[in-house]
Amino acid sequence: MSGHSKWATIKHKKGALDAKRGKLFTKLIKEITVASRLGGGDISGNPRLRKAITDAKGQSMPNETIQRAMKRGTGELEGAAYEEIVYEGTGPTGTLFLVEALTDNRNRTVAEIRKVFEKNNGLLGSSGTAGWAFDRKGIITVARTSATEDQLMDIAVGAGAEDYTAEGDDWEITTPADALSAVGDALEKAKIPVKESNLEFIPKTKKPIAGRDAEVALNLVEALDDHDDVQHVFADFDVSDDELARLSK
Repeated sequence: MSGHSKWATIKHKKGALDAKRGKLFTKLIKEITVASRLGGGDISGNPRLRKAITDAKGQSMPNETIQRAMKRGTGELEGAAYEEIVYEGTGPTGTLFLVEALTDNRNRTVAEIRKVFEKNNGLLGSSGTAGWAFDRKGIITVARTSATEDQLMDIAVGAGAEDYTAEGDDWEITTPADALSAVGDALEKAKIPVKESNLEFIPKTKKPIAGRDAEVALNLVEALDDHDDVQHVFADFDVSDDELARLSK
């Protein structure tokens, strides 16, 4: 996979974001619940919860729904106990996949994820199958109209960011995993709006693929992403802009 922005664009072109609104709400509710359980219900001291709520509000989730998810996490309301799992697998032509999931039934989820891989020319592997090929990084996206390169150097890099690159209409800022919150806070304080902020698995080396291999690999990503328990999908392949444009038609 190439940049975060590139994959977001192809999903948007396919209409996936609008068509899967209900599934997106499910993922966001789970994240709020888990963030509340792990870090408490005070957003000022819980960056993960603060981000989850910001994401939910960005998708117009009602405040009542957000509050219920928080209360299930803190134990004020009864609800499912979710655990975080990272699945590792392979796709066409040796591509590698990491799949972050939140589940209340580990046995059910692993069986279903295995089927998704198998139906899309992939194979679910054991721990260590793919993790070695990725680094854990923070990725922050801001509009290019919101900040100059000098501002990013001064504010983002000054707060601990490692790098920034232009991705279409956006700047994509890379941070160490433990500096994501600090860099995001520095940007917000400088009145530079953050469009997205996530911890991601970034491939150390990208595998260029095209044609049928690209189509199969993208279908596997989308099938995994479509599963209710899956929060994020990361892969180490790269598809050119021209090929993405062809496949999105």
